[in-house]
Amino acid sequence: MMVVEMIENKIYLLRGHKVMLDRDLAELYGVETRALIQAVKRNPARFPSDFMFQLTNQEVIGLRSQFVISKMARGGRRYMPYVFTEQGVAMLSSVLNSERAVQVNIAIMRVFVKLRELISTNKELAHKLGLLERKIERHDEEIKAIFSAIRQLMTPPEKPKRKIGFQRRDD
Repeated sequence: MMVVEMIENKIYLLRGHKVMLDRDLAELYGVETRALIQAVKRNPARFPSDFMFQLTNQEVIGLRSQFVISKMARGGRRYMPYVFTEQGVAMLSSVLNSERAVQVNIAIMRVFVKLRELISTNKELAHKLGLLERKIERHDEEIKAIFSAIRQLMTPPEKPKRKIGFQRRDD
């Protein structure tokens, strides 16, 4: 359970994709980030742009402000980090030939599936909530109309005013 939570905390939403940082994946696989990237670069056909992409400077700054990422200067990274989509993570097990890589990939895939299920459930819930809100709004309007009718019934009818002064009868 702790491993699942740890993996969930390492999945970010960037460019509309759920991704994991190269550094986090390397840590999970028990290899150096440099070794992970080398294995990927030796197999470029397996990692098209929708499986893996390199972050821009702005994205790195955004991540650095939200999470702990080493600075570029003074012994930090010399290049922009790579991120891997769910498909890219699945492809990593084919280039990292170790038992640990297979086990880590299985755990990561399970987390991605769990996240997809949660998103699906949330969309369904949001749809039902929207329907309920529209229904309540319609009922609110009907209730307001009922209260308005009740107020009209509660106000006493106006009595015809008597004219002041001499009145002549028409006989």
